[in-house]
Amino acid sequence: MPEMTRVLLFLFFLATLAACEDGPRELRLVTPVGTIDRDIVEELAELFDNERVLTQIILTEETMSGEEALDAIASGKADVALISNSQEFRRDIATIVPLYPTVLHVARREGFAEPTARGDLSDAAVFAGTSGSASRAIFERIADNIGLADDDYRYVTDPSEIADLVVVFAPIAPERIAEFPELRLISMGTPQEIGNGGSVDAAVLLNPHFRPFVIPVGTYGESTPEPIVTIAVDKILVTRSDLDSAVVYDLISDILRLRPALAAKRPGLFQQLSEDFDVSRSRFVLHAGTQDYLQRSEPTIYERYSGVAEVAVTLLVAVFSASFAGIRIFRMRRKNRIDRFYAAAIGIRNAFNESDSEEKRNQAITKIRQLQDDAFDKLVDEKLSADESFRIFITLCNDILRQLSRSA
Repeated sequence: MPEMTRVLLFLFFLATLAACEDGPRELRLVTPVGTIDRDIVEELAELFDNERVLTQIILTEETMSGEEALDAIASGKADVALISNSQEFRRDIATIVPLYPTVLHVARREGFAEPTARGDLSDAAVFAGTSGSASRAIFERIADNIGLADDDYRYVTDPSEIADLVVVFAPIAPERIAEFPELRLISMGTPQEIGNGGSVDAAVLLNPHFRPFVIPVGTYGESTPEPIVTIAVDKILVTRSDLDSAVVYDLISDILRLRPALAAKRPGLFQQLSEDFDVSRSRFVLHAGTQDYLQRSEPTIYERYSGVAEVAVTLLVAVFSASFAGIRIFRMRRKNRIDRFYAAAIGIRNAFNESDSEEKRNQAITKIRQLQDDAFDKLVDEKLSADESFRIFITLCNDILRQLSRSA
């Protein structure tokens, strides 16, 4: 029995070890369509691959726009997506963390007048991002405000196509604007007007997910000879509402731990990312794991390893079931052994007759004693059990010895 106990303890140790050695959880991150956003998520995935992290990021092969990314998450084709906070509310999507702001850039081609009335955009070539994007929605709102009809302008799909007007949400990226030296940014007012009922305040009032933003002088060289007042909307990481809270908690912890490395690559984006991030403007409900992080409610060991623990419990049940079956088989083998001793003792008794010679009687006694000695040797070697069956065998042998002695 001690040997079987050691086996059980060893199997239990292996199962417990398996439960504790849970590797990083793999999360599939949607690859964005936009060039800058795609570069950022690729840098993020590379950092996660080179560091000791609790979560692992794998980019999808297919690039997807905002709505496509949300559909991929909802269907389980992906786990996480980086989208604009301007997307429409969905019950099956939850916010993890805001990563960086995208700023509304409204720029005109040098020599093209600022659009303040319908005639200013007559037959204008407009670049306003892709269909359904926040940039396109903003431009169409501007067009409605000045009474512009659809046939008064035309969209171009690339800002390099000599666009007269560019309306796009994008991270602050001086190197990108430098590619278009003929563009001049348009301001929505002055910094002093923010909070005093200006056009920026109206835009934020009607769109709470926006916030005022000032592009400082010289940020884009000659394109910003003065402060540019505009609005910003966050790029946020989102996931399914039912994703494990412990996984989301760990993902946020990893991102904030890697913040210095992210800020070193793009200081204008990630320098402001803090542990007490603001999610008040989120258009989606907060994920439970995000709320746990903000309240610093760290998941318990069971919550963190619940999936592995379930497997471990299943494994332990199987191990104990197999062990009990093994014990039954082991006991059956011992019983079979003692049954052979029974048969041998009864065979010796039945083979002796009272009319047999003294020599045959002594031989029978010797055989019975040898049978007892063999049984005790096997008992010492744990090949027989010191149970009721063994005591019955010893009693049987002693009875046979007394019968042989009386027949002398």
